[in-house]
Amino acid sequence: MFLNRILYSVLILVLLSSSSIYAQNSNSYKSENTMTKKLIQPPYLKAGDSVAIVAPSGILLNRETEIKLAKDLLESWGLKISIGKHIFNQANHFAGTDYERSEDLQNALDNPNIKAIWSARGGYGTVRILDKLDYTKFIEYPKWLIGYSDITSLHSQIHILGIESIHGMMCTSLADKEEDIKATISTFKKAIFGESLSYTIKGNKYNKIGEAKGQLIGGNLTLLQTMLGSETAIDTTDKIVFIEEIGEYKYHIDRLLQSLKRAGYFDNCKAVIVGDMTKLRRNTTSWGKPIEQLILDVFEECDFPVLFDFPAGHKKDNRALIFGRTVDLKINSYESTVVFED
Repeated sequence: MFLNRILYSVLILVLLSSSSIYAQNSNSYKSENTMTKKLIQPPYLKAGDSVAIVAPSGILLNRETEIKLAKDLLESWGLKISIGKHIFNQANHFAGTDYERSEDLQNALDNPNIKAIWSARGGYGTVRILDKLDYTKFIEYPKWLIGYSDITSLHSQIHILGIESIHGMMCTSLADKEEDIKATISTFKKAIFGESLSYTIKGNKYNKIGEAKGQLIGGNLTLLQTMLGSETAIDTTDKIVFIEEIGEYKYHIDRLLQSLKRAGYFDNCKAVIVGDMTKLRRNTTSWGKPIEQLILDVFEECDFPVLFDFPAGHKKDNRALIFGRTVDLKINSYESTVVFED
């Protein structure tokens, strides 16, 4: 009986010891995975490189002119262009069926001679093909993925794969007058050719003053919320989150932000950069506060700086951002700076 008690005590000690070791290993694993690691930077473009233009989202109805302008623009910079064979296909809302859109994107991802993939437009549809894609060769031969709006879901997927991407203009942006999108084009060119990116932003009375340094992530608010609970949801720990939106009611923006907040999305981030909140819709019942105050109310309990009026999103002035790149953010009352590390 006495011997059994001794053996039982030894067994308990072994189990407790194993549990402690497991907990230590588990915590170590967690800390390693939440640490911000430097992402892979695809090679910058140079004259003679090839860019694939694909349409993973909405239909390109009567958009041949913009695609031609996009081709001309890239060729003027010494680049070669490959256009997806299904780009002008029509499948109701989409630029071709899910299979056709994913086939064009897959071909571009797999081709080692393609150095950048430029989305023709946004709209809706990219999330439908995320899980149909094989990223094996893309990881082996990383290249720049460029776009915004609905392309946010691809940015999120690529970030999780550990590769940088560019939140910037798409082909349909060229429908606007050249003088109206001068900064949009010039920063897009800087981003893909590897020139330094830094921005000085005029002050906004709603800015929450402060400084932060971290990897920049984010994109369209609706798409960020859509990613919640999936394998494509980004860990925002120690990161700076960029958000933008178009065509929504204020209550819908509040709902999106509250959903992200309740999921812990902003718990450990370093800062928030608010881009364009474009073409906000008017509800029959007024929200009663400016969009800036709505956003600040959501972040009332959060101890991080917030920058408003960053020129990126669905307006004509849509400055390029490198997602996954570390930025140095300084927010003051009179002006703020966003500087990307080289």
